[in-house]
Amino acid sequence: MQSNTNKKKFKFILLCTFFLFSCQNKNTPQKSKPKEINPGVVISFDDASINEWFQADKILRQYSWKATFCVSKINTLNRSEIKKLLDLQKEGHEIAGHSLNHFDAPKFVAKNEIDAYIDQEINPMLAVMHFYSLKVTSFAYPFGFRNSAIDIALLKKFKIIRGTTYGAEDPFFQNCYFNHSKLVFAIGIDTDHPNFSVPYLIKLLDYAKRKHKILLLFGHKPVKKITANYQTKIETLQLICNYVKQHNMTFYSLSDLNNLK
Repeated sequence: MQSNTNKKKFKFILLCTFFLFSCQNKNTPQKSKPKEINPGVVISFDDASINEWFQADKILRQYSWKATFCVSKINTLNRSEIKKLLDLQKEGHEIAGHSLNHFDAPKFVAKNEIDAYIDQEINPMLAVMHFYSLKVTSFAYPFGFRNSAIDIALLKKFKIIRGTTYGAEDPFFQNCYFNHSKLVFAIGIDTDHPNFSVPYLIKLLDYAKRKHKILLLFGHKPVKKITANYQTKIETLQLICNYVKQHNMTFYSLSDLNNLK
């Protein structure tokens, strides 16, 4: 008799527990899964090869491409070059900062402190760019040289800041993919960039496509024929653009990354 009573009590407790958890599950809001990012690339260019950037756009606009042009020495550009930057911006490309004089930021800060770097290299650059109606919200470090203290200072001025990365390890171990941080790293596509090769570039693109990643790339002067260091072959850019279009990937700008959750 006691055994039957215990069994009934046990069944009652199980029933109450089931009912309680059922109610909690119905009333507890379910967390929505984060939206899957469409895989793609950020193509960026550093320094001030305005004329070459403009010519590259004429060749590559057939792909509906998008790039971020990170400009240094804005105060030395002539009116024709400024107009070309404005035309590129109007076409949907991004104009970003690359400092006023292209100094090595950590070296400058070690000698003069961060406030001096902001006052000499950042604020005047932004003032000139804003004067010309260039909308600047991103920044690429000259030479890719940076440290965390400078990052903190620059993130008060920019939404996204970009460094550089090197090596030819497996893409899984590379940090040239967007990781939902405001500090990002790009890998070089100039022909003289350490470890650059077309097979490795395709490997990086394949990984971005398969894993729904955004690959960050940077170059300097786009040219049809390489004649010096810091030059990116137009042929390399065409390969990237072809790959993106053929695989239904997306061209992102640096500032686009700030809008991705």
